[in-house]
Amino acid sequence: MSLFTDDDPLLPPGPRPERVAPPKRVIVGWSLVAVAVVATLVLALVPAPYVIEQPGPVYNTLGTDEQVGGASDGEAKQLITIPGQKTYPTKGSLDLLTVSVVGNPDSRPSWLEIAAAWFDPSRAVLPVDVVFPPGTTTEQSNAENAALMVNSQQDAIAAALNKLGYEFPEAVAVKQLIKGSPAATVLKVDDEIVTVNGEPVPGVATLRRLITENGTDKAAKLGIVRGGVASTVEVKPIKTAGQTVVGIGAGMDYTFPFDVKIQLNNVGGPSAGQMFALGIMDKLTPGFLNGGERVAGTGTIDNEGNVGAIGGIRQKMFGAKGAGATIFLAPASNCDEVTGHIPGGLDVFAVKTLDDSIKVLDAVSSGGSTSDLARCPAS
Repeated sequence: MSLFTDDDPLLPPGPRPERVAPPKRVIVGWSLVAVAVVATLVLALVPAPYVIEQPGPVYNTLGTDEQVGGASDGEAKQLITIPGQKTYPTKGSLDLLTVSVVGNPDSRPSWLEIAAAWFDPSRAVLPVDVVFPPGTTTEQSNAENAALMVNSQQDAIAAALNKLGYEFPEAVAVKQLIKGSPAATVLKVDDEIVTVNGEPVPGVATLRRLITENGTDKAAKLGIVRGGVASTVEVKPIKTAGQTVVGIGAGMDYTFPFDVKIQLNNVGGPSAGQMFALGIMDKLTPGFLNGGERVAGTGTIDNEGNVGAIGGIRQKMFGAKGAGATIFLAPASNCDEVTGHIPGGLDVFAVKTLDDSIKVLDAVSSGGSTSDLARCPAS
């Protein structure tokens, strides 16, 4: 007996209906759905050659090493301590900002995460090779950033103590010699550079300026101290990458009059320098440097008080806004990245030096006018 015959008793007698294929538009529609499902799976699973920068933890340099708004584990330590010295009560905050990076060469975000970040003004999408240069491991990058943080803390201490009038030994020293450079056969690592063409060199920024002013047409006369013996040597600068250089990596050596301890783990890079310096000054002077207000900022600093550009400033502005700050101290050299991206309610001042930042804080603490102070344009 056949299970299926043309004589199906459930159908009425007569001609049988023909099977009709689905309309073409239905086939196309379902095909597009299938493609979309596959594309979504690809976006969700396939790693992209990018990483994401987003606002990271915020720390109050006047408070503890616990991030602002984070839960305390009961072991919080003062971020800045100055043992053996008279310190004064503080109020409000001088917040330093950080940037968190989502992804690394070993674990990259998916295309779906990248797509979401593109539409979020508080986040930035960058090629992975920009953040992690080829040949550099994640561990090496972290170690380099840790070293930059240590150096920035030393420079911040020097900037604060210099501004407060303390005197202590500080010297510009040769930390690295570039092979084949003009200085390679003349200078040695650990040489102190005291003068350039007879002008004193109190810091690395001044050294760079004097070398640039000397130019490449003649040798610069460098007054150095090597092993405690002073002498004068000549080095003819060259042009490289648009800059006038002699081919050294210079750094600072300090002998501070007292200890300043900074407790901040798992944060790297040099961008907290300015806020460390302001926090140290506030603790060593009576009154409230910030008027008791919540102030945030960023920027590298050197012992001469020069504030330099940093990365991730847009993410840091959003971090400051999220922490409740209304005043933001930004390096003037970052204003091109700031303009048009300032979160609502955040007043961004453009500062070139520690003196500029103190002028802003003086106006904030006294309730005075800030109309004559430099700002990064809102738009």
